[in-house]
Amino acid sequence: MNKATIQSKLEAIREKVEAGRRLSAVDGEFLYHDDVDLHAVGELADMVRERKCGNIAYYNLNMHLNPTNVCIYRCSLCAYSRDADDPRAYTMSDEEILARGRDAAEAGCTELHIVGGVHPDMPFDWYANILRILHDAYPRLHLKAWTATEIAWFAQMTKRPARLVIEDLIRAGLGSMPGGGAEIFDPQVRQQICPRKVDERTWLGIHRAAHQLGLRTNATMLYGHLEQVEHRIDHLVALRQLQDVTGGFQAFVPLAFHPANTRLAHLPKPTGLLALRTIAVSRLMLDNFDHIKAFWVSLGVSTAQTALGYGADDLDGTVHYELIHHEAGAQSPQTLSIDEMRTLITEAGLQPVERDTLYRRIKRDDVKWEFE
Repeated sequence: MNKATIQSKLEAIREKVEAGRRLSAVDGEFLYHDDVDLHAVGELADMVRERKCGNIAYYNLNMHLNPTNVCIYRCSLCAYSRDADDPRAYTMSDEEILARGRDAAEAGCTELHIVGGVHPDMPFDWYANILRILHDAYPRLHLKAWTATEIAWFAQMTKRPARLVIEDLIRAGLGSMPGGGAEIFDPQVRQQICPRKVDERTWLGIHRAAHQLGLRTNATMLYGHLEQVEHRIDHLVALRQLQDVTGGFQAFVPLAFHPANTRLAHLPKPTGLLALRTIAVSRLMLDNFDHIKAFWVSLGVSTAQTALGYGADDLDGTVHYELIHHEAGAQSPQTLSIDEMRTLITEAGLQPVERDTLYRRIKRDDVKWEFE
């Protein structure tokens, strides 16, 4: 494309964005083109972010719990999972799980983020009991748990519809669902990176069922591996279409692929420039999503902070005990403090606001926290 064509198309997209009109898949693919000025795309995304969120950016106090790394799927993209007989495999006891809940509560966390491997030998009640014992012991902790991949496995092993499985999990203490397992929806790419995981239809169907039951969920996209631009845009459009129907997604989290220690280790790590463009294009395409996260564990702290000027309005949380990205070579710190999170946001020119998982504002003093 010559410069005149690029400028003309960019101006047409700018007019759509300023008027609040929806961008097409063709628009999204154009914005991903390397010849289209990244800063111009970021400026448009930042305009939408400010329209939706004002001059604030969010963070939360959370801790991760990965109860087992034993997984039946053993995807090419994953550095975390292990076979059951691997000496590095582990499965946490109830006592260890409760200790993590105690750590979270004593640290003042509002959220425990729970995902892990799909253990072939653990019954569904083991997974439900993790929620049950944590909720009974620490009822103020919001339990964000189990990806659609895990819930599909629960449905398969219990021979029950996913909706009934989710109802059981809600009764056990489930507060919301993370967005993991989406990876890239394109079936050909999926066959290469995670061939045994659930397909697009199943992933979306489980989130639809969760939304119908009143659960809020997140959505993700893993980029920077074998996918092409058109696969990313197709993924975003599929999420946007479900959100049009249910309105149940509360945040979108683009995840940069980390190839180290995976079977795709020959691939280069995606650049920070690709991360910023993905954040910006996601904000522009997902016009019905309120929040776009710059997950600092995945992006790196500096890139995540910069992304607050490219459409993101949320840095995620303090994230104690994250394993999945760090096993794949993420060089980000193991955790960030409240002061560090607030400083990152302030330096980006925005007002830091602590939230809970459901985006309710938190007010805290030196002893306790409560909702504003």
